[in-house]
Amino acid sequence: MRSVSVVIPVKDGARYLRELLVAVFAQAADAPGGLDVLVIDSGSRDDSVAIARAAGAEVLEIDPATFGHGRTRNAGAEATRGDVIAFLTQDATPVPGWLAGLLSGFALAADVGAVYGPHRARPDTSPMIARELDAFFATHAGPGGGPSLQRDGDDAYLSNVNAAYRRDCWEAIRFPDVPYSEDQGFARAMLAAGWAKAYVPAAAVLHAHDYPPAQFARRYFDEYRGLRQTIGHVEGFGVRSAYRDVRSLVAHDRAWMRDAGFDERTLRSWTARSLVHHGSRKVFAPLGSRAHRLPAPVQRAISLERTAVTTPAETHGAGTGVGGPISGKPIKAHSIVYDAVRQYARNGPAPLLEPLAGSATDRPLHIACVIPAFSRGSGGHTSIFQIMSRLERAGHTVTYWIDDNFGLMSANRPARIRRDIQEWFAPIQGPVFKGFADWYGADVAVATGWQTAHPVMMLADVRARAYLIHDHEPEFYPMSVEARWAEETYNFGMHAICASPWLADIVRERYGASTSLFDFGVDHDVYRPLDVPRRTDTVVLYGRDITPRRAVPLALMALKELKDRRPDLRVLSFGDSREIDVPVDYEHLGILSPPELAQLYNEGTVGLVLSLTNYSLIPQEMLACGMPCVDLAGISAEGIFGADGPVALSPFDPLAMAGKIDHLMGDRAEWQRRSAAGLAFVEGRTWDVAATQVEAGLREALRLRLGTAAR
Repeated sequence: MRSVSVVIPVKDGARYLRELLVAVFAQAADAPGGLDVLVIDSGSRDDSVAIARAAGAEVLEIDPATFGHGRTRNAGAEATRGDVIAFLTQDATPVPGWLAGLLSGFALAADVGAVYGPHRARPDTSPMIARELDAFFATHAGPGGGPSLQRDGDDAYLSNVNAAYRRDCWEAIRFPDVPYSEDQGFARAMLAAGWAKAYVPAAAVLHAHDYPPAQFARRYFDEYRGLRQTIGHVEGFGVRSAYRDVRSLVAHDRAWMRDAGFDERTLRSWTARSLVHHGSRKVFAPLGSRAHRLPAPVQRAISLERTAVTTPAETHGAGTGVGGPISGKPIKAHSIVYDAVRQYARNGPAPLLEPLAGSATDRPLHIACVIPAFSRGSGGHTSIFQIMSRLERAGHTVTYWIDDNFGLMSANRPARIRRDIQEWFAPIQGPVFKGFADWYGADVAVATGWQTAHPVMMLADVRARAYLIHDHEPEFYPMSVEARWAEETYNFGMHAICASPWLADIVRERYGASTSLFDFGVDHDVYRPLDVPRRTDTVVLYGRDITPRRAVPLALMALKELKDRRPDLRVLSFGDSREIDVPVDYEHLGILSPPELAQLYNEGTVGLVLSLTNYSLIPQEMLACGMPCVDLAGISAEGIFGADGPVALSPFDPLAMAGKIDHLMGDRAEWQRRSAAGLAFVEGRTWDVAATQVEAGLREALRLRLGTAAR
């Protein structure tokens, strides 16, 4: 049996509130698991609070300054306990059968996370509004006018005037904290995350926004301004097309009124109103889409809500480059790789919103994780997704935004990318988006590589920004524009959450950024000692030679020298699907799954994993399986593992490195000492700990923002 909580945000809602609450409580029998009603009042000056309490609703009174369409509804959901959370607005009166209809929608499929119903006109509603409501919701119905289901790729319409949510769906997604259209943002996110939504015609409410003509125009300005901010929609405008549309809409209104039995005099009067109504929409809807171009005082004068915005929802997609040569074969323009660099140079950073109270301490956060394109086997992405999945388990909302500069994932739909992440890396719960067309804001936007830093700086409706830094990326390149651009990102002012003390020292001392630390974790359910016979002749090489910082040529020289000393040497190479030119006989394993890697690390004698920059995750996973390994001395690894810890550190010399490996393979006591030290070292290194460290870094970014805002 499902219990139901009904949440109703209210401000000066006395006109309809009494009849609304009577209608809700009259349907309590349709919720056999129990029904409770919460009214959230944000400073009513009428009798709304008294009406709500007299009707039996719980009342939560909040400061009007703290109201936000998504924020307040999230607070209402947090304050209730129903299995289903239904939302109404203060002027939406449920008709008989409303609650039963909403609950029936969840029975249509196991993955239905939200159900919504139609808005019906009240008897005194303007005919053009009544006709539009009938026509609009008729398009949502299924065959024969019955219920319908929508999934990823279908229409994302959803309205909190009249909608209900499974609590686990709301907990996974949560409403974005945006000025308008929080329901549309939620719908896009839930569909992208694999949920379905349902429309049930029987779950109806009486509701219609009916205003005098001037107020209608101002409302359309607000509505389309909000759609631009929330989902990037820009309403088109053309004189001829506007004329045709208005003419057609007025004709439809007149036909509807004739069918409704309007007399000729009334028909003429409403025809004039219809012309003004549709004409003002054709003007003020496009104007609202472009509101950011208007001075703030002009926006407030037009807006029904008396508010202003400064930036549109940016889509940081690829731009176009310069065309072909002046003469010769015509060449079409190509997109610019890293075009966000150009956009950032032109636009600069988007302004940050004020942080919310409690966000730097214990309030659940919406974290927008912006990640570059990836493929199976990426160590950096393993860390990102392992940490973010733990933050989700801790009660935070995480959305994932793919910034694909080279179009590597252009053929994959977001739902497919999400399944790949869950299969290859970690069981994330949040939705995945390609690009930023559906951007709807966050408490903290997180850059996870230099290519994502420029887009993160330009994202609107963000309260703080953080930079999850796995390595000093300028060193990934020779002298190049990429190296310079990567350096510049450390000067953007984002709080840096760094994957080693070596890295934090560089970012803090060289670039002057504020820093926090996190440690790579280990999935101890996978990487652990297994009942697998351990070989005494096998070197396990991380042979990703496509990545220069892995120093694979140096490792190959060491293996050649080692083979001369140990003719029976067995070499296993993994980490890349391509075969590499190894100067000794070897076995190519390609890219392995985590369980296969764990078996490999339990079978091998010594791991050879080199890094010329920050240490990597792989040595820890080897150590967790009891296999000692070799890395380079004098760089990052020494600060992590110690000068004589579980990892044998070698000078940058192939003969010395061969000697280190040879000693480990030949000295059983030394091997056992380092193996035991490795198991002890990784024992406290978990992804739960890493997520706690990253959460502390995110809250530090918000705390620093609070300090800036206070000044």
